[in-house]
Amino acid sequence: MTEARRGEILWTPAPDARATTRIGAFLDWLAGARGLEFSGYDDLWRWSVHDLDAFWLAVTEWSGVRWHDPPEVALAQRAMPGARWFPGATLNYAEHALVAAAARPDDVAIVAHGQTRAPAELTWRELADAVASCRAGLVRLGVGRGDRVVAYLPNIPETAIAFLATASLGAIWSSCAPEFGTRAVVDRFAQIEPSVLFAVDGYRYGEKAIDKRTDVAAIEAALPTLRHTVHVPYLDEDEGDDDWSALLAEAGPLAFDPVPFDHPLYVLYSSGTTGLPKAIVHGHGGITVEHMKTAALHHDLGPGSRFFWFTTTGWMMWNYLMSGLLVGASIVLFDGDPGFPDLGALWRLAADTDVDVLGVSAPFLMSCRKAGVVPAGHHLRAIGSTGAPLPPDGFRWVHDVVGAHVQVQSVSGGTDVCAAFVGTVPLLPVRAGEITCRLLGCAVEAFAPDGSACPPGVQGELVITEPMPSMPVEFWGDPSGEKLRHAYYDDFPGVWRHGDWVTFTDDGACVISGRSDATLNRGGVRLGTSDFYAVVEGLPEVVDSLVVHLEGDDPDRPLGDLILFVALAPGVTLDDDLRAAIVRALRSELSPRHVPDAIHAVPAVPRTLSGKKLEVPVKRILGGAAADAVASRSSLADPTGLDWYEEFAASR
Repeated sequence: MTEARRGEILWTPAPDARATTRIGAFLDWLAGARGLEFSGYDDLWRWSVHDLDAFWLAVTEWSGVRWHDPPEVALAQRAMPGARWFPGATLNYAEHALVAAAARPDDVAIVAHGQTRAPAELTWRELADAVASCRAGLVRLGVGRGDRVVAYLPNIPETAIAFLATASLGAIWSSCAPEFGTRAVVDRFAQIEPSVLFAVDGYRYGEKAIDKRTDVAAIEAALPTLRHTVHVPYLDEDEGDDDWSALLAEAGPLAFDPVPFDHPLYVLYSSGTTGLPKAIVHGHGGITVEHMKTAALHHDLGPGSRFFWFTTTGWMMWNYLMSGLLVGASIVLFDGDPGFPDLGALWRLAADTDVDVLGVSAPFLMSCRKAGVVPAGHHLRAIGSTGAPLPPDGFRWVHDVVGAHVQVQSVSGGTDVCAAFVGTVPLLPVRAGEITCRLLGCAVEAFAPDGSACPPGVQGELVITEPMPSMPVEFWGDPSGEKLRHAYYDDFPGVWRHGDWVTFTDDGACVISGRSDATLNRGGVRLGTSDFYAVVEGLPEVVDSLVVHLEGDDPDRPLGDLILFVALAPGVTLDDDLRAAIVRALRSELSPRHVPDAIHAVPAVPRTLSGKKLEVPVKRILGGAAADAVASRSSLADPTGLDWYEEFAASR
C-alpha cells in the first residue's frame, strides 16, 4: 500500500499525550523499574512480542494484578497450541473487577439505561455488596468451583452481578441474549451441562414488549442438569416469580476463591452456522491480564473514565465491556433497540451519561452517516468500532460530524481470543480507513499461502505467530484438543490462522478486507468483500448487501459469476437506473473486476445472531446445497433468512 493510496490523517495525539496517558505512565515505569527505554510505539511493540515473558511480567506488575500465589515466569512454554502461562500462579477475575470498591466506594460503578425500566446507577459499594449477597445465594444453591452457571439475561446490572458472583466462586459463566430463540440457547448451554440458570420474564425492544416465559420453560425442560432457575423479573416487575430478591436476601462476605491462571472463567460460542456452536473456554488469568492491558494502555481507561459499548450478552463485546471494571472505569449498560426512537438514541445516552469512550459496530456508524445523524452535547474523546471493517467514509464522518478531536478506535479481534489484537493507541495518529497498529503483546502478521510473511502493501491471511494469554484454554468437550487445532492451526502449523484478509503498511497500520473464506477470486485476483459493501451500501437506495463469487467450469465464462444481492430502502425498486448507478460506483471507486455479472433485489440479507453476513452459506446454496445443510437455522437472526436464496437457487 503506497503512501499515495493511504487515507489522510484525521486525528493526531495531543502534544502532551506521552505525559498524560496511561501508556505514557507505563513507559515511565518501564524506564524506572526495568531500565528500558523505547524510541516510539513500534519499538515498544517489537519488544512486547519478542520478549513475551518480560512484557507480561511487566504488565501484570504495573497494572496491579492481585496474585494469591505469585508467578515466577510469565510464559513457561511457548508452543501453539499448548502455551503455558503463569504456571503455579493463582488469582480471581472478580477480585480485580471490584478493587475500586475499597478505594472509591461511593463513586458510580455502573450506569444502566434501557427501554424496559427506569435508569439506575450502582456505586462501587452497592455493586460489591450485591456481588457478595449473590455469591452467598449461589453457595446456598450448592454452586461451587467448576459448576456452570448460565444466563438468559439482557445487558442489565443483575447480569453483571451474577457474573461476578459466579466468577468469585471459581464457577464457570456463560450467557445468551434473550433475543436468542430456544434452539439457539439449548444448542449452546446443553454442551456445558449447567446447574443454575438465570432468566428474565421478557423485555422491551423499542415499543414492543416481548414475553420470554414460554421460551424459558422450554429451555429449562431441555437442560436436564439444571438444579435451579433464578427467575429475574424485568418485563413485569410487579408480577410473577422474583427469585432474584430471594437469592440476594442474605448478606455474605465479599470473598474470592483463588484459582489457577487457566481455570475457566466463562464459555463463549462461535456463530454455529454449520453445526453446533463451538464452546470456547476462556480462563481467569488470560482474560484478566489481556483486558487490563487493552483497557488501560490502548483505550486509556481508568478511574474517572466512563466506558460504554453497545452490545448484547450474546456477543463477546459484553465481556469486553465488563472488563472496564478491571481498571476502575465506570461502565454504561444499555438494553433495547439502538435505533429507537431514532439513530440518535445512543448518542444522546452517551451525552447524558458523560461517556468518554463509546463503542459501536461499524455498520451502526455507517447507518448514522447515511441517516444524517448529528451527535451533540457529548463529552466523547473516542469512538470504538468493530464487528466489520469501517470504511474510510465512516472515519471521515466521525471526524467531520462527531468531532475532529474524537479518536476513532477501530479494533479487530474475535470471540476466539475474547480480545482485540489490532487497534489504536493514544500515541499514534489515525488515518481514514486504517486500523492504527498491532496491540502490545500481539504478534500479528500477514501470511502468503506458503507460510511466508507478506511484505507491506501485500494482502495475506491474518495470523498470530506468538501466543496470547487470552487464547482459548480449550474447546468444551474436546479433551484431545483436536477440534481446537483444526480450527486455528491446520493451515500454518504452530501459527494461529484467524480467517481474515489483512494488508499491513510500512508503519504497522493495517486494513482488513473481510473474511478469507468469503474471498472473491476473479481471474486469480482476490477481492475483499468489505470493499464491495462500503461502496454499494454508501448509495442511499441500498440498506444492505451481500456478494458472492461462483467459480464455474464454463469455458465461455472463465471468471465465473459475481452476484450481488441488495436489500433496498422502503419504496425503492431495482430498476435499470439503479443497476447502472451501482455498476458506475463499483467501476469508478474500485475497478472493472468488481462489476457484478448480476444484481438482484432481496427482502433481507441473512445474518447470524451476532450480525455477521452469511456469505459462504449463500454461496453454497447457489451451488446446489440445501439451506439446512449449510447453516443451522438456530444460529440465524431470522431462521427463515435463507429461504429466499434457496428458492432463488432452484429457479436459476
